[in-house]
Amino acid sequence: MKRKTIAIIGTNGLPGRYGGWDQLMNNLTTKLRGKYHFIVYTSSFNAVEGIKEVNGAKLVIIKLKANGWQSVPYDGISLLHAAFKYDILLVLGTSGCVILPLIRLFSKKIILNPDGAEWKRGKWNPVVQRFLKLSERIGIKFAHSVIADNKVFQDHILKEYNKASFLIEYGGDNAVSVELTENTCRKYEIQKGNYAFKVCRIEPENNIDLILEAFSCCKSKILLIGNWNFSDYGRKLRKKYSGFENMLLLDPIYEQVTLDELRSNCGIYVHGHSVGGTNPSLVEAMTLGLCCLVYDVDYNRETTENKAIYFRNSEELKKLVNDFENGVLDNQYVGQKMTEIAKKRYKWSVIVDKYNQLFK
Repeated sequence: MKRKTIAIIGTNGLPGRYGGWDQLMNNLTTKLRGKYHFIVYTSSFNAVEGIKEVNGAKLVIIKLKANGWQSVPYDGISLLHAAFKYDILLVLGTSGCVILPLIRLFSKKIILNPDGAEWKRGKWNPVVQRFLKLSERIGIKFAHSVIADNKVFQDHILKEYNKASFLIEYGGDNAVSVELTENTCRKYEIQKGNYAFKVCRIEPENNIDLILEAFSCCKSKILLIGNWNFSDYGRKLRKKYSGFENMLLLDPIYEQVTLDELRSNCGIYVHGHSVGGTNPSLVEAMTLGLCCLVYDVDYNRETTENKAIYFRNSEELKKLVNDFENGVLDNQYVGQKMTEIAKKRYKWSVIVDKYNQLFK
């Protein structure tokens, strides 16, 4: 029997780094290799020269950025190209979904994962937000199957669009514990369990300013890894807080072992995301059994089953960090609860099997 071809559209493409889409693509193309032919649309700004195939998946290079305003033509061109050639279109994100009514004419199966409410992100102006909201509406209406990565977002899709969706979250077991070396301790001036950690995109909806404001009033060190030079928001924050000795504002670290070493040995993991669904970096922290201090929104409470520690503003976070410094934060108990939830819900073998059922 001929294997179906699955086109993955809407991401930076492969080779992936450590983002949620990257881990999803890596796991789909490796664990389902041999069952399907995968084609991954990849931005020329992310592609590695000379590499035309990753994990057995063929790369189709598009000479546009996958982010910002270029994401709309990037996704649109990818969708049109794929509609002529491939059996199943797995669309990650809604930027290009305004053309899905046209794509439906090609009689190809369309599976959409909107990745939460993209239009709510603080980096977009009102005009862009309205466009993204429209694109979400069109995408959900014209996709054959819709994936919600969080129960709260699944309920939103049903209420807002009267459409049932499939709940498929993210895996976190790609993150592993790595022993903290003496060289790393010296380089970052840290010891196991005595610092805070966060890795994310430096964007307003991730509440980076709130987190840094809280730590500016504390003694505990925080290692915060992200794309600081990507926006004015990131550059201004880095300049403002770079003089604080307890803050290490680091550029992206793409070497997985180094990232896992720094992350898995922290005393507290700070998660400030306020928009979206199930966030990959949070479920990875949960898998590692980290004590998670989490911004208090319904998406995050659903992900952590109300068993993390929550904050709503810088004052509340500052109090929690002070409790950590004074040894009254029950790190071990919270970390144990996070691990129990992650082992039950956030395993890539389970996630990939759910995608496989949709592909069938």
